[in-house]
Amino acid sequence: MNVMRPIALAALTASLATPALAEERQETIYLNPFAGFQYFDDKRDLSETGTFGVGAEYRFTPHWAVEAVYSRADADRKGAPGSSDFDEIRLDGTYYFAGQDQAWNPYVSLGAGHADFGEDAAAPRTSGSNHDESRVNVGAGVRYNVSDNISLRGDLREFHGIDESTFDTMVSLGISFAFNRTVGEAAPADSDNDGVPDSSDQCPGTTAGAVVDSTGCEPDADMDGVADARDDCPNTPRGAEVDARGCELDSDNDGVVNSKDQCPNTVAGAEVDATGCVGVVETIETFEIEVRFPTNSSVIGNAYDAEISRVADFLEENPETIVEIAGHTDRVGDADYNQLLSQRRAEAVAERLTGPLGVDPERVNATGYGEEAPIASNDTAEGRAANRRVEARIQIRR
Repeated sequence: MNVMRPIALAALTASLATPALAEERQETIYLNPFAGFQYFDDKRDLSETGTFGVGAEYRFTPHWAVEAVYSRADADRKGAPGSSDFDEIRLDGTYYFAGQDQAWNPYVSLGAGHADFGEDAAAPRTSGSNHDESRVNVGAGVRYNVSDNISLRGDLREFHGIDESTFDTMVSLGISFAFNRTVGEAAPADSDNDGVPDSSDQCPGTTAGAVVDSTGCEPDADMDGVADARDDCPNTPRGAEVDARGCELDSDNDGVVNSKDQCPNTVAGAEVDATGCVGVVETIETFEIEVRFPTNSSVIGNAYDAEISRVADFLEENPETIVEIAGHTDRVGDADYNQLLSQRRAEAVAERLTGPLGVDPERVNATGYGEEAPIASNDTAEGRAANRRVEARIQIRR
């Protein structure tokens, strides 16, 4: 009995340390037939005997279970003829140290029940061998899960008879048949632990601790494919080719990004101008193109081809020249957005030149300056209208 007390204390300690149950858990009902060998206290005047029984166990959490047990035996008497029939019904509480998904499930148990020691009618009556008795018990054992539905169980149990202060011991081995069910709701799977379930996660491999949006992806304000947290150039124009740092590519390493480089294959180390070309470009003439864009739009169609053809005609008459189509805006709205809008509008005019009007694309460059180069005050409607313009800067390389 002294050996069993530390085991009972261990069960109590483990129960206090058990974390709160998850939303989803597995419940199991076991049918536990068993065979054992029982050693009776000397006061009972009964020999050791085989004991058989069956238990119905309800494991309502991975670690806790309750079991109703019926057992019986036919024990011979010591020193006298006859035998004593033994029947017991008891209720045990069990704490498992591992969940149902583990192969080995060691446990400790504590319970109480009612035993009937009945005497053979042909035998003389003897003290301790014929009476009803309440017994408490403490036990320890292990369950080995052969499969999800079959397990083996070994059990060692000490019984204390309250009426006559007796101590009986039983060792048993049994086979169990399990019936499982899952209760509660499973939390949605989130493989990268970013707070967005896998079913909705469009970026399933985000780095641990990264800030993500509702799709599970890191924010990318300029939509260049590089997340803001790693983007060293956060305002690249939409559609521009970028490197792993989010910066525009400069394939010939001349300091001018590809999208603005009119001479993309300059020799390494050559001194170039703002267009990426060797030599100095000088603007020899600038004239404004009368183009009207719809609000917040860069679409013009062919309505202004007659106006834009002035540029095409000049380039044809002066084959040594090139042109920069420069787009400008007023200061109404966000500066970054205005820059992108001016770029799109400059490109729209350049596309009319190089498309229907037949100018060589190598001679046309489109640049958006946003609100950086006003020619009038942005404080008046007239000034703002003047600043919303497209210019053709005729240039020559010296």
